[in-house]
Formats: sequence, C-alpha cells, structure tokens
Amino acid sequence: MDDQTKRDCRELAMALADIARVETLRYFRRPHLDADNKQVEGFDPVTEGDRAAEAAMRSLIESRRPLDGILGEEFPPKPSSSGLTWVLDPIDGTRGYISGTPTWGTLIALHDGDKPVFGVIDQPYIQERFWGGFGQGQVEGPRGKLALKTSSVGGLKDAIIFTTFPEVGTPDDASGFAAVAKECKLVRYGLDCYAYALLAAGHIELVVEAGLQAYDIQAPIAVIEAAGGVTTNWQGGAADQGGRVLAAANPDIHSAALAILKDVL
Repeated sequence: MDDQTKRDCRELAMALADIARVETLRYFRRPHLDADNKQVEGFDPVTEGDRAAEAAMRSLIESRRPLDGILGEEFPPKPSSSGLTWVLDPIDGTRGYISGTPTWGTLIALHDGDKPVFGVIDQPYIQERFWGGFGQGQVEGPRGKLALKTSSVGGLKDAIIFTTFPEVGTPDDASGFAAVAKECKLVRYGLDCYAYALLAAGHIELVVEAGLQAYDIQAPIAVIEAAGGVTTNWQGGAADQGGRVLAAANPDIHSAALAILKDVL
C-alpha cells in the first residue's frame, strides 16, 4: 500500500468514526429505545442506532472507495475488488448501549487481505478515539492527544485482566479464563471494546475473550499492535477472524498467559 493510499484510508477511517458518532448518539439514552433480539435463544440486541450508523458508514465508503470491500455486523458483506476491506461494528457493546452505560464503542478496521492494518476504537459519548496503524497510534479525547503505549508489566502477578462477560463462553472457555485470572493481581468484567482501548493506552495488561466475530476484534488488533501489544488466539495464531482471543500488553505477559491458555481444549 503506497503512502497516499494510507493517508486516504486514515482520513476515511476518521470520517467514518465521525458519522458513526452522530448516528449512535442520536439514539443513545433515548427513552424507550427499542432493541430487536437477533437470537432465537438468549439475547443479542440490535437497535436503530446500530443500523443507522453502519448504513451511514457504508454509504461513505461506497462514495469514496467504491472498490473496497465491506464486512459489517448488521448488513450483508460486499466483496472487495481492491484487496482492501473495511470491517465495521457500529456499536460494539449494544447491551451497554441500551443500558445507558458509556462503555460501548464503534469499531472500524481496514484489512489488507492478510491482517488488519489500521483500526479505530471510538467512544462517542465521552469523545475518546483510539486509533492505530501505519506506524502510529494515538488517543484523542478530553485530555488532548496522547501517543498510545502499552504497559511494560511482564508478570501475571502484577497484571490487570478483563473479559466482557463473567461466563466468558463455553465451560472450557470459562475455565481457561479462570486459570489465567487467578494468577493476576486484579480481575474486572465488562466494557466490551473499551477494555482493548485501555490495554492500548497502558492501563491494563490482558483481555481474554471467546466467541468473538471478525468485526469484534480487527480494530482492536490494529490499535493494540500499534501501541506495542500482542493479540493472538489461544493457540498463538492469528485472531483476526475472531473466536478465542488473547490480547496482551507486551510479548512477556502474552507468553505467560498463552502458556496457560494453550492447555484449554
């Protein structure tokens, strides 16, 4: 990818985050916000805000880079003719969104056919934007602009670990998380994509999750790697297609957690 294409794609990613802010905030904390359930069993909500934000982002991509592909959570995928695909999660953390908590976010990634090369984790309500790729990583928000840099903590005994749901996923998934968590200093739950942003900013050391989709993790991968962190699956392989994910602040703490998770079937 040449430098001009990188600049164009970074500018487009920021524009996508801008329009997603408008659409998601239009519905956030609105009284009686309706949420449809996408699952026959369980609860997987989708709102007008999810659909409006993804539709607006898709329209902008189509107008600026019509040859690029699009993979989003709410609408059918569009194949790529350029080798580049935009991966969109308009509201990562819809359960938090409908609950009025500001821990959800918009995820935007650019995948080059091999891996995510640029990503944005945007929190519209508190106006924090974490982005990374093409050799840079930054957070922009109420405290200004700061370079992203992950924590240097290298041992599990001093680590803070997050996962979104206490049950994690399957019983095997839960046992894997618990095995790592019991070695850590502090265990916290919730936050959805915001936990990955905190990891990229150096505030926590580990996020361990399971059952993810590609659009859940590709933006965090790019942001975390730009900040100096490592994201793989539980076997140490690529995590860009989702599944079981281990995100770590640095190679040392990644190795320590991976040694435990590799034993999970």
